[in-house]
Amino acid sequence: MSRNEVLKEINEIFIDTLDNQEIVLDESTQAADIDQWDSLMHVLLVDAMEKHFDIRFKSGEIQNWKNVGEIIDSIDQKSNN
Repeated sequence: MSRNEVLKEINEIFIDTLDNQEIVLDESTQAADIDQWDSLMHVLLVDAMEKHFDIRFKSGEIQNWKNVGEIIDSIDQKSNN
């Protein structure tokens, strides 16, 4: 799956989880860029991504994410293993 395809799927997860049809993510999007993306929503987003992509993230990698691009990096790494 290409990075662009992963980005599109993550974008849909954000729209559904945050219930905001106006969200448009790019690789540089950070939590501070989206009002609803707080610590509680972060947990729900991580859970939704894990279920969608059938993967598990380690807490250390989740804490180190700075933007959506780094989330895609983690998904790519786990999907290719």
